[in-house]
Amino acid sequence: MTDLLTGIAFFLIIEGLVYALAPLVLVEMAKRLPYVPEHQLRLAGVASVAIGVGLVWLVRG
Repeated sequence: MTDLLTGIAFFLIIEGLVYALAPLVLVEMAKRLPYVPEHQLRLAGVASVAIGVGLVWLVRG
């Protein structure tokens, strides 16, 4: 449970940094997001999950 809460905390820290340090970049990206094809969004999501699992496996495994 501690690892889960630590992961959520790191997620919140990273998200907060994006909003604090580059809010205009985030707004521009949000404006362009509806024009990105669904398959590209899905592929980016799957790649992100795979990289995250791989990193956890390397660090914790």
